[in-house]
Amino acid sequence: MPELPEVETIARGLRQAVGRRIVAVDVRWPRTVAMPDPAAFAARLCGQCIADVGRRGKWLVLSLDSGAALLIHLRMSGRLILEADGAATDHHARVLLSLDDGRRLRFSDPRKFGRMALTDDPAEVLGALGAEPLSEEFTAERLARILAGRRTRLKPFLLEQRHLAGLGNIYTDEALWRARLHPLRRADSLNEEEIERLHGAIREVLSEAVAGRGTTLDDTRYVGADGLPGEFAGQLAVYGQAGQACPRCGSPVVRIVVGGRGTHLCPCCQPPL
Repeated sequence: MPELPEVETIARGLRQAVGRRIVAVDVRWPRTVAMPDPAAFAARLCGQCIADVGRRGKWLVLSLDSGAALLIHLRMSGRLILEADGAATDHHARVLLSLDDGRRLRFSDPRKFGRMALTDDPAEVLGALGAEPLSEEFTAERLARILAGRRTRLKPFLLEQRHLAGLGNIYTDEALWRARLHPLRRADSLNEEEIERLHGAIREVLSEAVAGRGTTLDDTRYVGADGLPGEFAGQLAVYGQAGQACPRCGSPVVRIVVGGRGTHLCPCCQPPL
């Protein structure tokens, strides 16, 4: 699933469409539209101008001139490509938005888990999301408050979007490795110095991944709005590196399962206690 760096990269690419008007809406897989019903979705969206493109957690937020917002979650396999209208359409295309400049937004989703929502109140979808890890408001002190009293294991806690918005499997593993913290540590067990390390590691790895246009793995599911893959995969220290040498100490990286998620770590750099 695309995480914060990938969604941010797509949002930046889609800003080329700011100022463009949506002139046609083709919903090819009705269940992609979470709200309103697909017919109302198409009727309301057609004719609206894209005023801004942003991101909240793993959601793309297209602000419209009417004051409404088009919210898009890519889930496991969604892609949002800005391309010439009339370009060859793959059979996984679920929604097509034609623009007034001869381009279109194509939402393709082989696994059909991605969702779009058109709403006058984005908070009804986004309101439960937690802190933005790259915002100025996300300080080490705020992270300490988020962790306080939480007995959950560290990795599942960080993956919970109501705590931190945008982290997923890849960057949680990478941040914990940078911070030298074991994913099975209890969230409330970190001391002040460990919290500061984790805070810095989260912000560093996300910032570097955004600069690298995100991570495209061997499955090549993720691409930016221009159709090009991300470039950060070569900088991953532990995620997907089981059996390879830890870049810091040389010990073999191992893979375990935490909360049902494949998890990568260095057992030497990230002791359980």
